[in-house]
Amino acid sequence: MNTTLLIMAAGLGSRYGGNKQIDQIGPHGEILMEYSIYDALEAGFDKVVFVIRRSMDDTFRRMIGDRIAKKVEVRYAYQEYDSLPGGFVPPAERSKPYGTVHAVLVAKDQIHEPFAVINADDYYGKDAFRAMADSLRRMRGETVRASMVAYYLKNTISENGTVTRGVCATDEVGHLQKVTETYKIKRDTDGVIKDFEQDPRGVALAENALVSMNFWGFTPWFFEAAETRLAAFLRDGAGDPLKKEYVLPALVDQLMHEAGLQVEVLETNAVWFGITYHEDKATVQASLKALHDRGDYPASID
Repeated sequence: MNTTLLIMAAGLGSRYGGNKQIDQIGPHGEILMEYSIYDALEAGFDKVVFVIRRSMDDTFRRMIGDRIAKKVEVRYAYQEYDSLPGGFVPPAERSKPYGTVHAVLVAKDQIHEPFAVINADDYYGKDAFRAMADSLRRMRGETVRASMVAYYLKNTISENGTVTRGVCATDEVGHLQKVTETYKIKRDTDGVIKDFEQDPRGVALAENALVSMNFWGFTPWFFEAAETRLAAFLRDGAGDPLKKEYVLPALVDQLMHEAGLQVEVLETNAVWFGITYHEDKATVQASLKALHDRGDYPASID
């Protein structure tokens, strides 16, 4: 059975201060997404779709794409303004992408089977990929179904600034009920994790709140639903036209309430870490080295 991994690698990395998607960060010069690909192939995925910008194409292929293509089928999709639905033309002053919904949507012609979506700059853990692969196999022949790997909030914050997380609520059988994109989360000086987006004093969040780290599983039905709603989002005059983005947690929440999308929350023992700020790099490097030293990965994952 074909199972595809879509890797969103077109982000600008503005808070990081560089192109973190292709930063060599492992103990032997590995790029962070190489660990996700290694774990995905081990779990049974057999196709990888990279979503990048055209300006990255040559460098990206040279640094990772051509090597990965020796091990698995590789395809590319490009997150550019000319692929916005309905012929939408953004303001001339805008430079940033329109968010993760658009990133997934640009791959619609490359994917015709259940697929997983991840960020390029996060480490998700082997158990997470095994759980997602099993979930995608169960989706075969289904339509309005999805899944999400959830992590504990306390394990996903940065010591170096605020982070954005999709804070989740589930029902008694482990189905997602609501996901709220929350933009300015950090641990306060009193030790409590808080959201500072609306209240400068911060709103306390539970340490063990489940959060989305953009590890989703979808069926091809998702593309049509995403295209319709992204087009409406772009036409809507609300928000700053130079900055507004349409993100996957917001779309998933809409589809659950408007289209009956059922989202299975996958519980795993996976450990997550990632890079938001340049100062996070040293911590991630140490974590990756520890995984190699423990034998979770060979000396080289090339």
